[in-house]
Amino acid sequence: MEYLKVIAFTHKQIELKELGKLVICQENLTYRLRAVKERFAINEIFYLATCNRVEFVMASKQPLSREFAETFLAAMHVGLCPHVTKTFLDAASIYEGREALVHLLRTSCSLESLVVGEKEILAQLRKAYEDCREAGLTGDKLRLVMECVVKAAKEVYTHTNISRNPISVVSLAYRKLKDLKLCSNARILIIGAGETNRNISKYLQKHKFSNFAVFNRTLSKAQQLAADLNGEAFEIADLANYHKGFDAIITCTSAVEPIITPEIYTSLLNGETGKKTIVDLAIPNDTAPEVLEQFDVNFIEVHSLNEVAKKNLQERYHELVHAEAIIEQNIAEYGVMLKQRKIELAMRQVPEKIKEIRNNAVNTVFADEVQGLDEESRAVLEKVINYMEKKYISVPMIMAKDILINS
Repeated sequence: MEYLKVIAFTHKQIELKELGKLVICQENLTYRLRAVKERFAINEIFYLATCNRVEFVMASKQPLSREFAETFLAAMHVGLCPHVTKTFLDAASIYEGREALVHLLRTSCSLESLVVGEKEILAQLRKAYEDCREAGLTGDKLRLVMECVVKAAKEVYTHTNISRNPISVVSLAYRKLKDLKLCSNARILIIGAGETNRNISKYLQKHKFSNFAVFNRTLSKAQQLAADLNGEAFEIADLANYHKGFDAIITCTSAVEPIITPEIYTSLLNGETGKKTIVDLAIPNDTAPEVLEQFDVNFIEVHSLNEVAKKNLQERYHELVHAEAIIEQNIAEYGVMLKQRKIELAMRQVPEKIKEIRNNAVNTVFADEVQGLDEESRAVLEKVINYMEKKYISVPMIMAKDILINS
């Protein structure tokens, strides 16, 4: 597994507000990943960005170092000045080989999350991989890694209590929102129709909130979420012209620049002067700092959930031992699977070679003898040859796997 490499920027070393500077716009992501893949001769790569981490996972013979990470980050055109880039690189975690696999397994099981026990990270990790797989950026190596990652996470969530009474960033945000005691007919603007907003919408719907307007860059996705909520759907550009007022804004998009500017916020107020609420779960924040300076706002963001997350970790600490044991077992199984895969790849030409020998024997070496057989005898010979062919293919494969694994 020496080919597996990870460059990780996480909430453990970097402030969440700063972490948003590393987020890459989805529109440019595939193009940039293809460019660095080719430039650095990286075999496979995928990119993960959540509310508390940005990671690059790759299969490559290229040795990882701080110098490589610096060149790589510059090639991704994140748009950071040299001083900020150095700050991020000093805080980056670089993993190779077994350490990289351990990190990915711990991440998928939420052991590395801001909120230990939340299950959203597994879905986010799978989606990040699938997006890059569909774009042709990954192959067999990362496929095997992801199979191990998903299996381990499912076992941890199934066989430990780490996710009992699950607390995710979304549920923590909703609890804070609930504490503000909004009435059920409160006017709620939802900006972004991604997974995070869909999840928090489920909480709102469950607790009988019913007045929604959904804004999204792609109107069709806004319409899908709005249909689930019995609300209205708009494009994000329509925010500037929306004059029905609001009581709360819930926003989480992949935008790299603020969406809720003072001008937009003033327009959305439509003359109202009461204190409003913003739940901003985007990294970087969708809300411009000037909005918070100029207006009286109940502001809920990922960063403010830190203390609750720390308490959550303490409550679930005794489950970590069980989770770690499951991870170690899966790493051992992955090692065996890798050896088996090497055998499969090394011997994938065996069936073709055996078929060539069979055809040569029947059609050339013993052609005259075979032609001299009656129909019934040929049928028996065909059965014998087919049986022998299958055994000559399967037996060496099984024996080779056993020898390699036991050694």
